[in-house]
Amino acid sequence: MALTSSNATTAVTPPALDRRRLGVLSVTFMIVAASAPLTVLAGGVTTTFAVTGVMGVPLSFILLGLVLTLFAVGYAAMSRFVTNAGAFYAYIAQGLSRPLGVGAALVALVAYNLMQVGLYGLFGFTVASMLSAKFGIAVPWWVPVIVCIAVVAALGVNRVDLSAKVLGVLVGLEFLAVMVYDIMAFAAAPEGASAVALSPESLFVPGIGAVFSFGIAAFMGFESAAIYGEESKDPRKTVARATYLAVAVISTFYAISAWAMTVGAGPSAIIAESTRSGPDLMFVFLETHGAVLLSDLAQILFVTSIFAALVSFHNAVARYFFSLGREQVVPVVLSRVRRTSGAPFAGSLAQTAIAVVLTTGFAMAGSGSELGELYPVLTMFTWLTNSGALGLVLLMSVVSLAVIGFFLRRGDRDISVWKHRIAPALAFMLLGTVTVLIVVNFDVLLGQPEPTALTYLLPAIIFLPGVAGVLWGLRLKRTRPALYQAIGHGPEQSPED
Repeated sequence: MALTSSNATTAVTPPALDRRRLGVLSVTFMIVAASAPLTVLAGGVTTTFAVTGVMGVPLSFILLGLVLTLFAVGYAAMSRFVTNAGAFYAYIAQGLSRPLGVGAALVALVAYNLMQVGLYGLFGFTVASMLSAKFGIAVPWWVPVIVCIAVVAALGVNRVDLSAKVLGVLVGLEFLAVMVYDIMAFAAAPEGASAVALSPESLFVPGIGAVFSFGIAAFMGFESAAIYGEESKDPRKTVARATYLAVAVISTFYAISAWAMTVGAGPSAIIAESTRSGPDLMFVFLETHGAVLLSDLAQILFVTSIFAALVSFHNAVARYFFSLGREQVVPVVLSRVRRTSGAPFAGSLAQTAIAVVLTTGFAMAGSGSELGELYPVLTMFTWLTNSGALGLVLLMSVVSLAVIGFFLRRGDRDISVWKHRIAPALAFMLLGTVTVLIVVNFDVLLGQPEPTALTYLLPAIIFLPGVAGVLWGLRLKRTRPALYQAIGHGPEQSPED
């Protein structure tokens, strides 16, 4: 395989990703795939109902969608001027400071890796359970994970539009399956088509903080449009349009589907049904009101939904490695690109290696665990994805400040005050509040009856790399000033501070 790399001492062209491959719909598919609609509905929504006991989950998706739309206003405005596969890293470096940008980069790397690897735990459990139930084949949960890692790795080193096409098909099938469920749920309606789950009285009750903490995780991945800016056909328009489209689709779809779930089970029974059946609630409903074949197809699509999210997060991590390696914030070898596909080859391999190592660690630790078959779900999936979601929400709140700082430095008069000042300020306050809610309710997210050392250790895994990154950025400022000046600017010429 032919590779290219940047070098600090020789004058070579900086490595670049495959250009002008992705349009608005392709990037949107990448975003929605990371959010994994079917996984959120079957797993996330039922868990939220069961753990919080709050019926107003559908309304929470609408409110969170509005918050993220506020974030998208400034994010999209800044995307017209900053095109970098490092996304959050570049935005914060250019909008606030380079050391904060390096800190954000490490937080993003940790968060995206945790989200991606955590999903492997759910994937392994789900596939192993299906093989056992449908075919009587007993395999350890980590076997399907290793196979899946290999497939994701193969897609990761090929042209990005190949991944987009695969995800487009899978996401389309997910939406179709959920729409069938929604129609059947509204048709069943044992207590009538009640809108009680959409009323403020159902949401603004004790437990609302935990609802928002669970809910924001359902949107993770929507912010990834800027990661594909360098590979978009028209970065100045594609990133903004894909972000707005993804937020609108995700929030509306989740709200309607969660509402359908309350109608299908009955508002008075949804909490008890979710507690008793968990992720199987949707599949049992389809089997009862439809057919076994319909339920089986939905379960297969549940697996492909997780797979689509794994591919999307893998691509995001690979591009962060590429961006940081290109600017030598991390080892330059990570900037290597495969000439035949334009894919971030080294970053993709690094993410694959991380997934293999962590999966091996959890597999060894879980041998003989008293948690039994649920071990990868209650540990690997729950611990890592909730920690990753915390990191991404934290970054979004900081990016909102970066938008304000970026446009203050530029002094642009052709960007409205709403886009560069008011909307980002509101987004910062609201996302900051959600970040605090996640930290305060972290024991609830982990399903713990009371806080333990793990409650504090997992958030620390997110915050400590940020601190380390800031210190590393300050060190680069003293020891390698030329490299420091280029932080967050990718192949473009770095302006003076």
